[in-house]
Order: sequence, then structure tokens, then C-alpha cells
Amino acid sequence: MPTSYYPEFITATILKWQHLLADDECKQIVIDSLQWLTKQNRCKVYAFVIMPNHIHLLWKIADGFERTEVQGAFFSYTAHQFKKYLQDTNELMLQDYFVGDADRIYQFWERDSRVKECRTHPFFMQKLEYIHNNPCQPHWNLATIPEEYKWSSAAFYESNSNEFHWLTHYAE
Repeated sequence: MPTSYYPEFITATILKWQHLLADDECKQIVIDSLQWLTKQNRCKVYAFVIMPNHIHLLWKIADGFERTEVQGAFFSYTAHQFKKYLQDTNELMLQDYFVGDADRIYQFWERDSRVKECRTHPFFMQKLEYIHNNPCQPHWNLATIPEEYKWSSAAFYESNSNEFHWLTHYAE
């Protein structure tokens, strides 16, 4: 029987909390992966934010897919693209992600992402607000209001921006 998931709040962190995602090209790799996953109908993405060293997502894995399959595709694609990008632009920085493990030479994501099911509307809305306000936190100071931060779904909700056309409004 196929698995059916609740919407999920996921936090994925770059290895050793390094600021790989401060680079806009690396942020775009994350965006490209999310766009591909949604176009392949593997998930719906309701909200996201890409911070310098981690991401937060509100997404729902599509029926018929396993979380490990969809998450695995996301992490595998982004890691491969990060490696390729750093090989081309910053070989020295690539060494920060060298692990030399039996199953991989480089690692970009911490192994255990945090996933919390959003079983209630209030919990979902709390996480949506948290995601959108994250760049405005004083220790980040990436934006003064959520919709100013380009690498987030806040403008999608606040001003109906269609830049990330692959997003699904939570009310749909």
C-alpha cells in the first residue's frame, strides 16, 4: 500500500554548519532541485527559505513516493551540483567537504535532517511564519521584512510574486 504523508517541516543543514549557501549559485542549485521535484510530481513545496548554512521547507511528499526517495533525490542532486560547482570555481573550498567515507568522498549535508509532521493547521502556520521570518532574525540580518529576502517563499504569500512558479499555496 502506498504511503501517504502529512505536510512536513524539514530542516537540512550544511556539513559543520558551514556557509556554503551564502553563495547565490549554491542557492540556485537548491531552487533547481525543488523545481525539478515538483515538476516530477514527487512533492508539493508550500514554503522554503535558504539560509547561509541551512534550509527550511514545508513540503508534502506525493502519494506513492517514499520520503527517503524524495529526500534522497534532493540531497543527491544538490550534493553532486555543489561538488561540480566548487570543482569549477573554488577547489580549496571543496576540501572543507572532504570526508573520505566508504560511501562518499565529499559530504555537503549533515546526515540527519529534522522532519516534523504538520498534523494541525496551527502547527503548519507556525512553521510557515518561522520560515518566512528566519532571514529577519537579528543574528542573520538578511532582510528587514520577510518578503525582501529573495531566497524565500515569503513574497509568494505577501505580494503574490510568481518568481517561484512551482510553489503551491498552502490553501490549495
